Amino acid sequence: MKKLTMIFAVMALFAVNANSQSSNEGRGGLGVRGGGNFFTFGGGDISEDNYTNRTGFHLGLYSTIFLGQSFAIEPGAYYSMKGTRNDDFLNSRANLNYIDVPILARAYLTEGLNIFAGPQISFLTSSTFEGDLFGSTVSFDSDNVRETDYGVVVGLGYNLPKGLNVQGSYNYGMAPVFKNSNSNAYNRGFQLSVGLTF
Repeated sequence: MKKLTMIFAVMALFAVNANSQSSNEGRGGLGVRGGGNFFTFGGGDISEDNYTNRTGFHLGLYSTIFLGQSFAIEPGAYYSMKGTRNDDFLNSRANLNYIDVPILARAYLTEGLNIFAGPQISFLTSSTFEGDLFGSTVSFDSDNVRETDYGVVVGLGYNLPKGLNVQGSYNYGMAPVFKNSNSNAYNRGFQLSVGLTF
């Protein structure tokens, strides 16, 4: 809870700064964004044939700070569902939930079309592993998942009228998911988002 409070306090400071710098342009400011997540485990020693995407969602706040006509910095904080599903006889699932804190750099190719990239740090909020056995779902929590994840985000976005925006991004996790494991599994997946800048 302390981490979450700190994250949103930082976001509030960024929002004040963004409004003071960008209000004249009418393009920057505080916004809310959410959408679908499609995540699985990736890595050199992971057999991706056995894994399928865990479908979930993300939802949170961002602040767009323009540093010129065609370049902006965008910090954010999002609740984000990650993990994976395994096509084994238990239909096992890893349900990992995080608070993602990306800091993106956006380059505008046109008035609306933009590309973006940047680092992201993620804080684990819960980790549950499930499986189906004899018609029932068995689940347990694990303390073997790292509390902090990090990686990079890249994507393509488009700004619509009245503050609306849409984007697609890829999250490339670079920290192993598990603390103690012979297998280096990483959180990796796609996000499709809709946002509204106030």
